[in-house]
Amino acid sequence: MSEETNEPEEAQPDYMIEGARSSRSKCKSCRKPILKDVLRLGILVEGPFGTGYMWHHVDCAAKKQWAKVEAAYAAEAWQYAKEKPADIPDLEDLRKLQEEAETKKKDRKVIPYAEHDPSGRAKCKHSGEVIAKGALRVALGQEVEFGGQTRISAFLVLPEHVSAALSVEEIVAGKDMHPSELISALKENTKGLSDEEMETLLAAIGDLG
Repeated sequence: MSEETNEPEEAQPDYMIEGARSSRSKCKSCRKPILKDVLRLGILVEGPFGTGYMWHHVDCAAKKQWAKVEAAYAAEAWQYAKEKPADIPDLEDLRKLQEEAETKKKDRKVIPYAEHDPSGRAKCKHSGEVIAKGALRVALGQEVEFGGQTRISAFLVLPEHVSAALSVEEIVAGKDMHPSELISALKENTKGLSDEEMETLLAAIGDLG
């Protein structure tokens, strides 16, 4: 837990907005260092070693901890800072960041999903065929190693190769689902296809066994 204040625990406010006193703390939202004097939001928590603050960049908190930001502003949490920050962002400006983050979250693609190929440059990962621009394609989940970490990336295939692609060892998102669950997930996660296009897609996928 990062940087506890020297105040008695019972006197600690639930929220603190201040300029970082050093560059040692890390933002619990983005995991990056909060540089000295950069505005940060502290959220008081009870941890295994006592009570202290979990710190966030104010902008990051607006995107991921909006209710906490509102509560901190309602409490005028900057008044508890050892040195009151000179420039407090307007709450409405932070609200715009929150709304933008929510929009991006809603637009985020969740594997498995289907879509129209946007460029005509991609190839089916199973057959090697070029996927024509505008053609339907399906994204399964492929387990890959990147920077010492295991991540799930999109494994794009033509609908008629979905069944065969599910036998690829690295495929994890989709393989562990019952065929009916996979179809349900495709319907739920796919955006922008008409009912007719979805029927065409499912017909091309065929029986998954």
